Amino acid sequence: MSARIHRLANGLTLAVEPMAGVETVAVGLYADAGSRSEPEGLAGLAHMVEHMVFKGAGMRNARQIAEVIEDKGGSINAWTTRDHTAFQARMLSGDMALGLEVISDLIRAPHFDSEELEREKGVVLAELGEARDTPDDIIYDHLQATAFAGQTLGEPVLGHEETIAAIDAAALRGWLEGQYRPEGLVLAAAGKVDEDALLKIAEARFGDLAPGAAPRPAAAIFAGGAHHDVRRFDQLHVALGFRGVGLHDDALHALSLFASAAGGGMSSRLFQEVREERGLAYSIYAWAHAYAETGLFGVYCAAGRRDAARALALTREVLARTAETLDQAELDRARAQAKAGLLMGLESVATRADHLARQIQIHGRIVPPAESVALLDAVTVAQARAAGAGALSGGEALATVGGKLAKAA
Repeated sequence: MSARIHRLANGLTLAVEPMAGVETVAVGLYADAGSRSEPEGLAGLAHMVEHMVFKGAGMRNARQIAEVIEDKGGSINAWTTRDHTAFQARMLSGDMALGLEVISDLIRAPHFDSEELEREKGVVLAELGEARDTPDDIIYDHLQATAFAGQTLGEPVLGHEETIAAIDAAALRGWLEGQYRPEGLVLAAAGKVDEDALLKIAEARFGDLAPGAAPRPAAAIFAGGAHHDVRRFDQLHVALGFRGVGLHDDALHALSLFASAAGGGMSSRLFQEVREERGLAYSIYAWAHAYAETGLFGVYCAAGRRDAARALALTREVLARTAETLDQAELDRARAQAKAGLLMGLESVATRADHLARQIQIHGRIVPPAESVALLDAVTVAQARAAGAGALSGGEALATVGGKLAKAA
């Protein structure tokens, strides 16, 4: 069954994709606003809003919000990224209206009680503390902050102690009113979905939102540099970053496949040479993440203190060599992994709804899976090599957690 797009008069987009052979539906509201859109001094605001709407909305308190969904055997979840925020419910198809009612209340009628806010700040600070005590978690924030230093794209989604403390109820409401504008909202549903019912509910619950679009964040520029968190841990964690490409760049898929071939699995060059052949690291892998106008290509490595510097030196060597000698078999393997990952993920109603929304927010349309597969199939060895070489030539960001790097022997 094909996916379809509808738009309300105020600009809000609906995406719906009926799926055969399922009895559940996933429905979500996706806002094209994440932590990179936050005002100066309020890092963590988008994430705090995501938390606080669940503390009471509409006629329900926090417990009632959880119970009304779970009483039907459903689940509701939310997440905040640097470029979007999502609220998604998964339920039996007959309960779709209830899921939409709760999501609508979360966005349109949150209580934002000041006492609840102070309590929730403690929860978020505990979440922040847990992340900081987890080296292979916090290192990504360090790398992001180094790669995009002095810019909102470099700020952590969770925020900082001082910025969390500065958030008040007025800031929460201002964020919702300023960022959750219809032209940047997508209501997506996938699974056993009644399309006509969805349209009627969407119009009733969101049709009266005043039209408009949220302001776009400033374009980010890769800065590079180094950050060393010298707290002692059993291992030394290293993240190496390079300037990636944006979501609309012609090299997007080529760089993604280069990252996979270089360090995307157990058969990749980094895993084989750094871990299997040299025994210098327990964990090592590469990734490529894209934002609207830029991206980050990176490698993470966890190694013993005496081996970390040698592991890093070898990582740089392997990346440079891969950009020169990547072969057809390696590219084909990376391509097969990317295609399988895409298609397997789309068998889930929740992933399918998420995919619909993000495709619209990124491309303004739903890109059929076959088109995405064709773009992956079109990448040549020369293009993958060039994408890797381009990333490696644009400067470097380095982050470590667990102490200082010793000199490589």
